[in-house]
Amino acid sequence: MMRSLSLELFHVCSVDGGYTRSLRNQFPKQRNPPLPIPVLKKRKRLRFTHSSFICSATLAVMADEKKKVFDVESAASLVKELRGSFNAGKTKSYEWRIAQLKGIEKMIDEREKDIIEALHEDLSKPEHEAFVSEISMSKGACKLALKELGHWMKPEKAKTSMTTYPSSAEIVSEPLGVVLVISTWNYPLCSPRVGRIVMAAAAKHLTPVTLELGGKCPVVVDSNVNLQVAARRIIAGKWGCNNGQACIAPDYIITTKDFAPKLIDVLRHELEEFFGKNPIESEDMSRIVSVQQFKRLTRLLDEDEVSDKIIIGGQSDENQLKIAPTILVDVPEDTEIMKEEIFGPLLPILTVENLEESFDVINSKSKPLAAYLFSENKQLQKDFVNNISAGGMLINDTILHLTVSSLPFGGVGESGMGSYHGKFSFDAFSHKKAVLYRGFTGESPARYPPYTPGKLKLLKTLTSGNIVSILLALLGFSKD
Repeated sequence: MMRSLSLELFHVCSVDGGYTRSLRNQFPKQRNPPLPIPVLKKRKRLRFTHSSFICSATLAVMADEKKKVFDVESAASLVKELRGSFNAGKTKSYEWRIAQLKGIEKMIDEREKDIIEALHEDLSKPEHEAFVSEISMSKGACKLALKELGHWMKPEKAKTSMTTYPSSAEIVSEPLGVVLVISTWNYPLCSPRVGRIVMAAAAKHLTPVTLELGGKCPVVVDSNVNLQVAARRIIAGKWGCNNGQACIAPDYIITTKDFAPKLIDVLRHELEEFFGKNPIESEDMSRIVSVQQFKRLTRLLDEDEVSDKIIIGGQSDENQLKIAPTILVDVPEDTEIMKEEIFGPLLPILTVENLEESFDVINSKSKPLAAYLFSENKQLQKDFVNNISAGGMLINDTILHLTVSSLPFGGVGESGMGSYHGKFSFDAFSHKKAVLYRGFTGESPARYPPYTPGKLKLLKTLTSGNIVSILLALLGFSKD
């Protein structure tokens, strides 16, 4: 799919003080598509001007336009221009950054209807879901940054040691400078394969990267839970989150063989409550993003050892790019659906004799971006947190940890590196510069040649950490 991507660059606003342009994916127009496929056939540029800056947002709303060629020379020219802007220093001030944030906030307020309409036209995303995951979270991030930016920008005081006495120290958050943000059609994310390509390209220039990728996010379900609430929260995180096309969506469930039938019955009932008897026609569910992704998902279901494991759903309509919520039980581990990230409305359930076995199942795979546990057992919760490595975790719910700005959001291993959200976003685009201040007093001859046994003894005392010995040494006495 990546081979068919064309690229468009456009300005976005930067809060960390660097100058950022974002790389937006655009699928090419297909010949004779079976329906108005949710690709970016038309683009609508929203523009808001405030004093000396321009904040632009590009929305997908379906129109033909000639695509410009962006080659190596264009990239070099663009980077030079952006570095010139950054080096001029105008992006570093608190006032400039606040103006950017207010511009983004005002743009979202003024264009909320257009954004929601574009998301529905591109992805058939329900207005309710678009408001929660796109509008509300973006505005919330702006409000938090407007409130906290001054505090984030302040240098952090740091302790010093007797070695540098008298002195003071601080950590200064310094903008990294020109930053390239690469995002795809649903939320900012890549895949491990693409992540390796990006990281290899960045390594040639010693450019640091923050990668938020994905993975197979597990859900472990104990038998002691409120089953209806657990089922609803799993459904909300899977099919109510871009129809499973999200990096933190539940990818598979693990529960015990005895409890699985009860869980399946409640999931079946709640799915019908949410999306009706014919979910393909539900207006409360997003469609699959493209024909290519639709075919990839149906191929996963059509595999020999998979198709007979479907117990709920399985219906699909290529003309609408819709696949019904589909649940499968005990799919073999060596099938493609259990090896690759599903990224769609398919949800396998694996059964084990006891839940402790679920740890081995999860740890046999690459580290996921998120891991979920439903259980009232405090010891099991503790064991899950201590023994499962994942980008983030949530106990007794799904995906909501993403909304907590005081928690870092990011992956580990195959699911990514680095993190963001709230102050973590500010830190992700900042270099933490160490600064030590000293005056011209407090000189110690022990640091200078000619070196003598006495000077060495004094240095050892000063670096020992023994306060009494240090005070005696500074006064010219010795404990010996």
